[in-house]
Amino acid sequence: MINAEQNKNISQQRKTNEIKCLFCKSSNYIKKGYRQTEQRGKIPRYYCKECDKNFTNDEGFYRMRYSAKTITLSIDIFVSNLSSRKMRNQLLRHFDTKVSHITILDWVRKYTLKVKKFVDKLGYNLGDSFYADETEVQREGKRDRFWCCLDWDTRLITGYHYSLNGNITQAQEFIKKSIAKGKPKFIQTDAAQFYPKAFQKLFYSNKFGGLTVEHKIQNYQKTRIHNYKIETVFMKIKDRVIDFRGFKALWSAPILMTALVIQHNFIEIHSGTSEIPFERAGVEVDLEENRWLGLIKLATQNN
Repeated sequence: MINAEQNKNISQQRKTNEIKCLFCKSSNYIKKGYRQTEQRGKIPRYYCKECDKNFTNDEGFYRMRYSAKTITLSIDIFVSNLSSRKMRNQLLRHFDTKVSHITILDWVRKYTLKVKKFVDKLGYNLGDSFYADETEVQREGKRDRFWCCLDWDTRLITGYHYSLNGNITQAQEFIKKSIAKGKPKFIQTDAAQFYPKAFQKLFYSNKFGGLTVEHKIQNYQKTRIHNYKIETVFMKIKDRVIDFRGFKALWSAPILMTALVIQHNFIEIHSGTSEIPFERAGVEVDLEENRWLGLIKLATQNN
């Protein structure tokens, strides 16, 4: 995991925007005109003195037909609230840009996976109070499960998990992912029967990672404790899944859920804190206003 100092170095790297040869990674190059494209306009070309090859600067959109702005706008709005077909219509209506809805979905999947590799390596300063829950999601007539854990101090989603069912094994996998970025004193869940056994196996039998985490159970009738803190996040995620009208394929469903998590952690300002969760978690990277674009550029430079 990258620490705070390395986070700063990554941000500085973005600001300097150092260009390197695609083939040998050398910085010993000269400009060599432009490559004219239909959708992306003029793209600067360079000649590498070390490996004797021509190249263009790869900021994550190498050989992509459409502009970075079109791609990131489509991803942002699709993940926020529009279907791929409606996004396609908007691009045609307002920007006279013809693109298929399948292409938009491909962009979402491609760049979500790319950004995930980058954000998983960042260091986060989290609190010690985590709230976890799981919910059913529709896929091809089946009921899969999406699990999610939230750090209340930062509102950052610390871990998530997609599974075909809910049981002790899946609960353990989810908890492991939830504490990968931080060490909470407790995790609060609902009263699902698989949680107590999962916690017992992880923390009280094997002392997972030398860490012991208290398990608080939300069962209002008995404990008078609500789990509303995570449920408010789930309301938004559930609404977006409903907009999807369920998932169409098992292989893509976890990717789309990952996109929702990235949108929550790095793109949208939280209404309760007036900050983006990654900022409250001390992640010092400069994403500028087009945050999907910033993430993609940093992921390209650091993956």
